[in-house]
Amino acid sequence: MEAFREILEKVKKGAIGVDEGLSLLKGQFYLDVGCAKVDLQRESRVGYPEVIYCSGKTAEQVKAILEAMLERDSNILATRVSLELFEEIREICPDALYSPLARVVAIKRKKVEVPSSYIAVVTAGTSDLPVAEEAALTAELFGNRVERIVDVGVAGVHRLFANLEAIRGARVVIVVAGMEGALPSLVGGLVDKPVIAVPTSVGYGASFHGLSALLAMLNSCSSGVCVVNIDNGYGAGYIASMINQL
Repeated sequence: MEAFREILEKVKKGAIGVDEGLSLLKGQFYLDVGCAKVDLQRESRVGYPEVIYCSGKTAEQVKAILEAMLERDSNILATRVSLELFEEIREICPDALYSPLARVVAIKRKKVEVPSSYIAVVTAGTSDLPVAEEAALTAELFGNRVERIVDVGVAGVHRLFANLEAIRGARVVIVVAGMEGALPSLVGGLVDKPVIAVPTSVGYGASFHGLSALLAMLNSCSSGVCVVNIDNGYGAGYIASMINQL
């Protein structure tokens, strides 16, 4: 808001004209890079900077957006990044970090205060790990401690019970599952914290690329379970971060 105040003070004192002031104010809201209008005020409005969803974008488009964002002193997250795209990103930002599992690029430019509470990310099977790791890395970049509990699906429910203490200790729980999508309902009936269910596209033909798991989670009879879109680890990590930092 300080930038807005400085512009308005200049208009008030007559140092700049009204039209120039309006132009400068417009430049504080977003930066037009041709292929995109980068939202410069998102972090000040909602607490988190804009995130780049790279699927469907060319390398040139992603780099143009990144270069605009690198001018700001914010942490940057890019999702659905191929290894080839990461190599292109590294040309303009050598300190970018890449997770091949999650297909996420993180650029850390400022330290974020981390609360003592943590987020638990729970996966039903090993095949769900890419989506779960996208959620975990999103939450960590936004300033959260994350505990990962992997491969505790309902086919071997004793594995879940053996890890209940860590799950119950979290402020919010992300549960990632494909196949029949039963794990979030089970976890929801065992904890007193919000559960964010993430359906994945893991499964055989009748799973319909995650639709079966999505519908199962939406129809959960456990109270306190909410659902994000299929394979949307980023969305789950974002929501969990907001809850953990309330």
